[in-house]
Amino acid sequence: MDNLRQYPARGMLRRVAIGPADLVVAAGLVALLYGLVRVGSGLHAPFNPATYPGRIPLDPADLPYDAARSMLRMFIGLGVSVVFSLAYATAAARSRRAAKVLLPVLDILQSVPVLGFLSVTVTGFIALFPHSVLGLEAASIFAIFTAMAWNMTFALYQGFITQPRDLDEAARVMRLTRWERFWSLDVPSAAIPLIWNGMMSFGGAWFFLSASEAISVAGHTYALPGVGSYAASALAAGDLAGVGEAIGVMVLLVVGTNVVFWRPLVAWSERFRTETSSPAEAPRSAVLGLLRRSRLPTAASRSLQPAREALDRATRVVGLADRPLQVDPVRRRAGDAVFAAAVGAACGYGAYSALRYVQDTIGLGAFPHAFALGALTLGRVAIIVAASSLVWVPIGVAIGLNPRATRLAQPVVQIAASFPANLVYPAVVALFLVLHLSLNWGGILLMALGSQWYVLFNVIAGASAVPSDLREAVSAFRLPRRERWRALYLPAVVPAYVTGGITAAGGAWNASIVAEVVDYGHHHLVAAGIGAYITQATARGDFPAVFVGVVVMSVYVVATNRLVWRRAYRVAEGRFSL
Repeated sequence: MDNLRQYPARGMLRRVAIGPADLVVAAGLVALLYGLVRVGSGLHAPFNPATYPGRIPLDPADLPYDAARSMLRMFIGLGVSVVFSLAYATAAARSRRAAKVLLPVLDILQSVPVLGFLSVTVTGFIALFPHSVLGLEAASIFAIFTAMAWNMTFALYQGFITQPRDLDEAARVMRLTRWERFWSLDVPSAAIPLIWNGMMSFGGAWFFLSASEAISVAGHTYALPGVGSYAASALAAGDLAGVGEAIGVMVLLVVGTNVVFWRPLVAWSERFRTETSSPAEAPRSAVLGLLRRSRLPTAASRSLQPAREALDRATRVVGLADRPLQVDPVRRRAGDAVFAAAVGAACGYGAYSALRYVQDTIGLGAFPHAFALGALTLGRVAIIVAASSLVWVPIGVAIGLNPRATRLAQPVVQIAASFPANLVYPAVVALFLVLHLSLNWGGILLMALGSQWYVLFNVIAGASAVPSDLREAVSAFRLPRRERWRALYLPAVVPAYVTGGITAAGGAWNASIVAEVVDYGHHHLVAAGIGAYITQATARGDFPAVFVGVVVMSVYVVATNRLVWRRAYRVAEGRFSL
């Protein structure tokens, strides 16, 4: 009898026993919470614009703290970008009328460079938190957000509009609510491109980290503790050793983030593949395996179950997702007319106000000159997109179709994409000086260093999402390599390539603000282009000129997107959706 009484106790002890995986996960959580508390305490430091330093001390002992501050800003910006992308892409994909407004607005937002956002928002954030450094922190995080959000939103939108039609019909037949459809179909169908573009966006934000942490507006420079501002201060002081230290820390941060965060997400996202056979070699992650062996994530998920159930019940009032497929043509035309009139009136009033502002400040004559400069930058952007497509599409397809190559190439590509190329601009410019190469042509290379990776990342994601059964089918039919590329591989990556192309073009426009004006020692090189126009206007605090430059850049980007990339989106949606 005593022995029988011991069995339940032993079973209970086995159920509550703490294993090595639980200890490691618990230790990681404790370390993370301690780091957040330690770093977060510096967000409320006092702030005085007149005495706040424009550079941070170049002490290697401060680099770990500076790196932690930068990582906190990056992940806050990533979180805000994910929430924004989910809401914005859903509205654009599910509402025809909303898409007519949201997509052009997204084109404009993508075309506005980081310096354009900073020149407008820094003063507002400082006024919002007048005596705390939290205002500068908010401005820096907002700048990081603007470097991430647009690419992720385009990826989600592309995933939403190209999801399988049979799954869309199944969601309607099952009468899922909009909330249930969102989490059961929409997000899973776009999970893989969202994660890959999240990696790309996170890497792209490193490119502008120096500009977002060492903020120069209207002749004033405010340097926040961070690895980006450390690099900027080292460059300004001519301290090459300090630049090397900052680069080394950034590489360590990129590798560590890839191992601890992105690689587990990529391996976890394999569950969202819509195919009947499993890949020969799925991505693996030691961190994800550790989390799966630990019981702490499961316990945390169970504790949140009542809240999820309550949320599901509450969201049923939102309504079903089975919108009618047929709409009364008369009512539709009348509604479209009213909607177009309202949007047209708002746009007309905004255009009138903008032109009146420019006329009262620097005059409308600034526009022809700015448009001429924009045409030069447009030529550089076109060369970059064309060259990136020719080089990275075949390489990206080859990597994405091979799970082992994807696993090995992912950290390498992410390091290359995340590396802040503007830190090596002085060295590249020194080479230009030796070769007597004008920055008008050399700027193409500088812009490509920070934008070409969007094509590669998206093509890898598109190729890795090709169902294994289709790959096995072309192998079973023994199609020649050329036919495989023509019939399956290239058509399968077209939707992802379109997303990569549009974001690469946007990244190139944004990179022009740091690639068309470069300082090296006593040399100050300027390329003719709209990026240099905006950079110089921002440095001297000429806000009307900044406004003109941003408007001109936005016009070029929106026109290109509407004439080229939107048509490519429609072709990808209609002909190449799997």
